[in-house]
Amino acid sequence: MDVRAVFFAALLAVCLAGLGLASGQVVPSADSGGLKLTVGATATGYALDYGDRKMLGVAAIADADTNRRIGIEAEAEWLIFHQTANVHTATYLIGPRYHLTFGRFQPYAKGLVGFGRFNYPYNLGQDKDLVIAPGGGVDFRLTRRVRLRLADFEYQYWPQFHYGALSSFGVSSGVRVRIF
Repeated sequence: MDVRAVFFAALLAVCLAGLGLASGQVVPSADSGGLKLTVGATATGYALDYGDRKMLGVAAIADADTNRRIGIEAEAEWLIFHQTANVHTATYLIGPRYHLTFGRFQPYAKGLVGFGRFNYPYNLGQDKDLVIAPGGGVDFRLTRRVRLRLADFEYQYWPQFHYGALSSFGVSSGVRVRIF
């Protein structure tokens, strides 16, 4: 057997074996976005600019984020605890969300819009108004699937409120779980 033939066969075998390693290439940029869906719940406290009320409540949240830092947040919030004269609110908001990732921390900014229901004192009536709510906060990755919402700050502006524009400021904290 010729030495050159053996060398050529060995070189061909090494090259063919190396083809399996070529699968470790970079993911094409069009496929790197990905989608992560998380749902969660928070406890929240708000200061309403209607009789200087301080109220507590709960919220349900859903976030659809991409690896490119842009996503959508949906939030339903009910301020039902610590009521005076049966004044309470509910808001249903959705909008864009932009996040960064620094290790286990994920700061974000959001701009939500939707509608809110306001119950007037002593059940004298209810309003359903437009609500604009910019905000932001920071999440902490506890495990691969679970994130703690350390702090979420939100300013709500109700421009069409019956007695003039209403504003409120709130802080929330809770947990998010990744679905996929």
